[in-house]
Amino acid sequence: MVSNRLDKVHKKITKKKGKNPNLHEGSRDTKRLQSAAQRDEKLNRVFRQRKDQNRTYVNRVKSFQSYTAEHVASLSVPEIQAMIEDYLGRDDEELAQLKAARRPGRPASTRQNLLEIHQNTERDEYAAGFWVPDLEDELNLKKLKDWNGEWAQLATLKFSRISKEGFKKESSFPPKGMS
Repeated sequence: MVSNRLDKVHKKITKKKGKNPNLHEGSRDTKRLQSAAQRDEKLNRVFRQRKDQNRTYVNRVKSFQSYTAEHVASLSVPEIQAMIEDYLGRDDEELAQLKAARRPGRPASTRQNLLEIHQNTERDEYAAGFWVPDLEDELNLKKLKDWNGEWAQLATLKFSRISKEGFKKESSFPPKGMS
């Protein structure tokens, strides 16, 4: 993220005071620079938090983009369910290695606990309706293949929720609750 506001304030002070402004600690200009720096820091922090929150969904869509690389025609719900099952099992090997490496009687590692929690959350979501790009729509499948990996570009895609029983429900972007 670019510190845009800080640059603007610094430029105004430089115009007013010259190239090397001699600012004392409590001056108005110093306070303006400090508040601009704090604003930029807050914006950068919020930007990073939002990016971290969206990472799971971006990674999910990237996975389905790679799964559908060789498909040209739209997919049926059972085919989409097979892809979802494959996606849900992506951490099984690592989890098995962590369980095998643990000595008997020792508590599970933090990584193992996180993976188990993540898997349980995703399996619960799948039981209710797993949020995926709508792969039954041929135009949407083409858009998914052309997607460049950015969060903002996901708004052009259509999404649906596929349940374990095979029910399909249209969904919105960004995912909110069970929409």
